[in-house]
Amino acid sequence: MATRKTEEVENAAVKAPDTVTIKIPIDPSNRNEDDITVGLNGKMFKIKRGIPVDVPKGVAEILEHSESQERAAFEYIDQASSND
Repeated sequence: MATRKTEEVENAAVKAPDTVTIKIPIDPSNRNEDDITVGLNGKMFKIKRGIPVDVPKGVAEILEHSESQERAAFEYIDQASSND
């Protein structure tokens, strides 16, 4: 089985045209300091929390969708528990 190389994303001095700067916050509730790993088109990106980094726009979009889905899940759980 082939292994995939996971690249750590570092802020480059020259920003590529199809990248955006993001910062994954450190989770204050449980101090989750684990890196975030995102796959895009067969390439893996390892993003450190609390540090601004430049990532491809697709990686930022994946993270936005993930946050949106997590928010929807919490809303559903809250709604279901209030119906009890």
